[in-house]
Amino acid sequence: MRILVIGSGAREHAIVRSLAADPDVEAVVAAPGNPGMAELAECRPVVATDPADVLRLAQAESADLVVIGAEAPLVAGVADVLRDNGFDVFGPSGEAARLEGSKAFAKEVMAAAEVPTAMSRVCSTEAEARDALDASGAPYVVKDDGLAAGKGVVVTDDLEEAVAHAMACFAGGAQVVIEEFLDGPEVSLFCITDGETVIPLEPAQDFKRIGDGDEGPNTGGMGAYSPLDWAPGDLVDHVVRTIAQPTVDEMRRRGTPFSGVLYVGLALTSRGPRVIEFNARFGDPETQVVLARLRTPLASLLSAAARGRLDQLESLRWHTQHAVTVVLASEGYPAAPVTGDVIEGLPVEGDAYVLHAGTSSDDGRLLSAGGRVLSIVALGDGLAQARHKAYAAIDRIGMRGGQFRTDIALKAERGEISV
Repeated sequence: MRILVIGSGAREHAIVRSLAADPDVEAVVAAPGNPGMAELAECRPVVATDPADVLRLAQAESADLVVIGAEAPLVAGVADVLRDNGFDVFGPSGEAARLEGSKAFAKEVMAAAEVPTAMSRVCSTEAEARDALDASGAPYVVKDDGLAAGKGVVVTDDLEEAVAHAMACFAGGAQVVIEEFLDGPEVSLFCITDGETVIPLEPAQDFKRIGDGDEGPNTGGMGAYSPLDWAPGDLVDHVVRTIAQPTVDEMRRRGTPFSGVLYVGLALTSRGPRVIEFNARFGDPETQVVLARLRTPLASLLSAAARGRLDQLESLRWHTQHAVTVVLASEGYPAAPVTGDVIEGLPVEGDAYVLHAGTSSDDGRLLSAGGRVLSIVALGDGLAQARHKAYAAIDRIGMRGGQFRTDIALKAERGEISV
């Protein structure tokens, strides 16, 4: 099997790494890829959000399967054009990807499918926003209705900060969704689906804030871990039964079946699990830890979803070890990332390994080229060992101004999370 992976971040690097280890995979092509992926795959230039350019590449590479990593190409309809031209694609259509592309649309689908989520209002003016914020009360939750790479949400006790975020979204031409604050720990669950059958992966927890103790602005994610030893034993089955399967069924009923991965972002509230958000692709950095633990060959899972054969797949197999990933970000991230700094001291495969997110190469030197630069991943016989390996590896990496959280999975290690 020859597989084309569209994307350039650590999520796609994790996907490429898993695919490249599969003996049934003849070759992996990453487009545009990054220096880390280049060690495992053939990298090709592409404009990922241009359906015609992705189609050209898929044809040139005679791809047996195309895996679309990021949300923007999905919303742009790349999967539609590929399918129309006979390619097997892992990723939803542009219409189905609206579950991530529009939070207002996602709320509409959840209401129709009777999926539990936060109460919310869609606003397009300052007056509407202030009225909705007054009704919800603090903490205030204001979300950009469109794609925002994980950074379009403000959660604050400051009313004027909430209004300011809404006004910034309005200025950019977007509506906002203002919703009630959901209490309880957050969980990410990836559900693989072919439009009918739903197969869940194991859950993970990520950390959105830039600073220790969940301080500072939201980011695309600063780290994650899996499994969640503190989560209820029936959580995954419950989420599939009450959230993922009804959503997939509703999308099929509307004539826009959802095929790919439905990322369910949850809060385990005092009233039970509630959906915070849907995404139409694997999450970053949760993918890094979930795929680190998956023993079932990834290619067989993704191709079964693309070909409508998930009901024929055997039960997934998992490593029993714990996985932790810590993100190394550039100076100034998330507001104004500084790029171009030399990166040194990367670990080789062993106790920990590195997935590239925002890197470039220049005359043999590895340089930072984005906000989130690297994901350091480690497996251990328990959460404490996995954390120790990940942080020991990140301490050996040199990058001027690099920043990372020191408390990824710390509360879980200490047994301080409860539902």
